[in-house]
Amino acid sequence: MSQLRPKFITFDCYGTLTRFRMGELAREHFAGRVPGDRMEQFVKDFTAYRLDEVLGAWKPYSEVLANAVRRTCARHEIAFRDEDSRLFYDAVPSWGPHADVPEPLKRVAKEFPLVILSNAADEQIHSNVEKLEAPFHAVFTAEQAKSYKPRLRGFEYMLDKLGCRPDDVLHVSASLRYDLMSAHDLGIRDKVYVNRGYEPSTPYYGYQEIEDIGGLPGLLGL
Repeated sequence: MSQLRPKFITFDCYGTLTRFRMGELAREHFAGRVPGDRMEQFVKDFTAYRLDEVLGAWKPYSEVLANAVRRTCARHEIAFRDEDSRLFYDAVPSWGPHADVPEPLKRVAKEFPLVILSNAADEQIHSNVEKLEAPFHAVFTAEQAKSYKPRLRGFEYMLDKLGCRPDDVLHVSASLRYDLMSAHDLGIRDKVYVNRGYEPSTPYYGYQEIEDIGGLPGLLGL
């Protein structure tokens, strides 16, 4: 890995760079409506429905969240309110980076162009990127690609816009299901899994594994 000189280092944003707080916010918001002994399952179901909602044709991220919250509430037999989903959507731009992100990211940015491919909406993502404190060559969203990860179209859109091939990039993500499995299927050979504990490591997909972004410069020989 230390010999690699990718043309671009591409990143997932939420969860990988930005501290993703959907589960935390769900626990806070629904604390008075979901019994304590069911809360963890409620959060797991909310996670599953968000994934399910992005597997079809593109729709605005506000609809993705509204549908996911509505379906989770229905499964747990609690009333859905319109403000439930809007709360989550409006909170996204306020989220900042994991503590381990800014300094090593700035080090890597001195040597490589950084790129983000995110499932966020255009009006959300730029606030989060500013908080990362590192310069980015490009930021691509599902809204631009009209496709959400883990579908391949977003990756294809990114590669087309960058004018490069799958073997020209190093893709970095904390999610196998949303990013690294798709990157593998698309032929992106060089991948880094940031194991933040969201999903079990699956070495079949051929990646280098680090605990946080602090490990990235070392993989690049910096």
